[in-house]
Amino acid sequence: MSLTVQTAQHGDMVVVSVAGELDMATAPQLQDQISDLLEKGRTRLVFDLAEVSFCDSTGLSVFVRAKNSTDDAGGVVRLAAPQRGVLRILEVSGLVEVLHTYPTVDEAVTAEEPALD
Repeated sequence: MSLTVQTAQHGDMVVVSVAGELDMATAPQLQDQISDLLEKGRTRLVFDLAEVSFCDSTGLSVFVRAKNSTDDAGGVVRLAAPQRGVLRILEVSGLVEVLHTYPTVDEAVTAEEPALD
């Protein structure tokens, strides 16, 4: 299966809508899109995962790299609307604690910054 990636500006956030299967074969496509955004100074990213039907460890690593890159630039990464299977992978891996995850894109875009530890 293929992967589609679309971006849209929402205030100071860029919503990256991802659809399809995010795995070893398709993760580089998403990584390239993220790299392009970061090069353009876009460091506040929301990943809309509502249409992601599958995500493996390669896909998870793309989100972790995005978070590390945006953290270094003073930005933020948020995940929105993951399907049950994708949410389960995030929970089992412990990444749901690291990658702030919201039930909807609107909630992710409008969320207040979490307090720093």
